[in-house]
Amino acid sequence: MIKKLKPGKISIVIFLTALIWVWSDLAQDDRLPLPDVRIEVAKSTDPALWVNFVVEGADPNLQTSVALETVELKGPASRVAEVNRRKNSGAIDLNLFLVPEEEGLTKAETHTINVLDFLRKNQVIRELGLAVESCKPERLTLQAQTLVLQEVGVECIGVDPGLQVVLDPSLITAYVPAGKTLKAKIPRLTAEEQTQAKAGAIEKTPYVELVQNQRRETSTKVKVTLSPVQNLLTEDKIPATYRFCLSPNLVGKYSVKLENEQTELTRVSVRGTDLARKAYRDAPAQLLLYIEDQDAQTPADQWPISREFRFAFPEDYVRLGQIVPDQPAPVARFRLVPIETPTTIEPESFPRVLGEGEP
Repeated sequence: MIKKLKPGKISIVIFLTALIWVWSDLAQDDRLPLPDVRIEVAKSTDPALWVNFVVEGADPNLQTSVALETVELKGPASRVAEVNRRKNSGAIDLNLFLVPEEEGLTKAETHTINVLDFLRKNQVIRELGLAVESCKPERLTLQAQTLVLQEVGVECIGVDPGLQVVLDPSLITAYVPAGKTLKAKIPRLTAEEQTQAKAGAIEKTPYVELVQNQRRETSTKVKVTLSPVQNLLTEDKIPATYRFCLSPNLVGKYSVKLENEQTELTRVSVRGTDLARKAYRDAPAQLLLYIEDQDAQTPADQWPISREFRFAFPEDYVRLGQIVPDQPAPVARFRLVPIETPTTIEPESFPRVLGEGEP
């Protein structure tokens, strides 16, 4: 005769079975390696405090974040499988932030952190429900520096040539490393922003690059206005000095004789900014005349040759559209005159002086 199980006994059997499964799962710990954990220094509440990891062999060796080589977690197999699934789907952000004040960094000093302790206290890791078993490296070095507030110039990069940049203000205060001369830079303007800046001032926030790839925005906004450089160019007549550019095939064989030097090559008329005109005036030569190899073969009845000079404008100012000619290039009328080869005396023709002991 089969006895009927009572409901209470059935519940006890189910409960004990569940406990066995739970115990079995807990007894089977598994490990999960995390190769893509990165620790980043959070921005300090003190704007004068600059905190970096010191990374040996890197250039630059001061960096705001480091990638850990390995982090190994440990826990129940089911939990490890769930965390691994979430990691593979991109649902877990493994960029961890280190807050300087929480590590006791409030002044200029060098500080070493225990990475294992940091990971075990980190809220993101704790929420995974797994224990941190090991990590590499085990220690990291932090360096805190105190920046100084000083006045720096502002510049705008990447503006189309031919546009004059007006910045208001052109000098601002910013936190920079002591003893360094840095500039605040306006981020590169988009084509749309350049169009807006031509119609009126636009506001941009400059940044200071403390070291390579480390930018810190300033607290001051700058108004940027663009206007055509041509409106700011002033006419000037500059005394002209010229130079000849001969190929190596002609150097030492021909001299250049100008026939209109005194009448047409005394001054040139240009338009430019004050700095561009001064640079052009101070240049070694204002005009260049290029002499070609075939000029030496010109028949006598076709002399003189007529050719335009080239303006020797400083390249940096030309690229920015800050200097242009205000007249056509002057034309040189010239001829090539052969240089007579000096008579050479053979060594045998020199009288010999007999030395002591010679026959």
